[in-house]
Amino acid sequence: MAVDWALTALFAALVLPCVLRLVRLDYGRLGAGVRHGDLAELLLVVAMVAMVSPVGGPIPAAGWQAVLVLTTGWFAVAWWRRRTCAHHALSAAAMLYMVTAMPHGGMDHGPWLTMPGMDARLALPLIAVLAAGYFVADAAWSGVLVVRGSAGVGADSGHASRAVCRAAMGAGMGYMLLASAL
Repeated sequence: MAVDWALTALFAALVLPCVLRLVRLDYGRLGAGVRHGDLAELLLVVAMVAMVSPVGGPIPAAGWQAVLVLTTGWFAVAWWRRRTCAHHALSAAAMLYMVTAMPHGGMDHGPWLTMPGMDARLALPLIAVLAAGYFVADAAWSGVLVVRGSAGVGADSGHASRAVCRAAMGAGMGYMLLASAL
């Protein structure tokens, strides 16, 4: 239970930098997909809070599935058209996998999106392990960029904040995927 609350606090803390980037940055000079990426990051952070919170979320799992299908589709098309946004498409798809592959048969959590206390594992655990490998590697790479200072190009561009959030989200996603697959 302590790990669940710690993860809830960690992901909830990531909401602030996401919101600050959305309201403070001048997106005109950063490129077309940056604002969409920041909005997707906020959405995925909120979904992670709902997923790891021992209380559960106010939105049923089917609602999150609908939102994540749209997010995955949006970024998959953007990835296809501009060869960017791959990470956000993969992140939304992994979240969709977690929501969809979690057992829904019992009345342990009803229709609500919550993973703590689940006795059963996700369906198709090989997908979870492969996705976890990607997110752990991406988190490590983002962490290296933060430590080296490479992510801080332009103090007001939000790159450092984006890299820190990406590293924390990647580590959290990797943990959740591995914990629910093994």
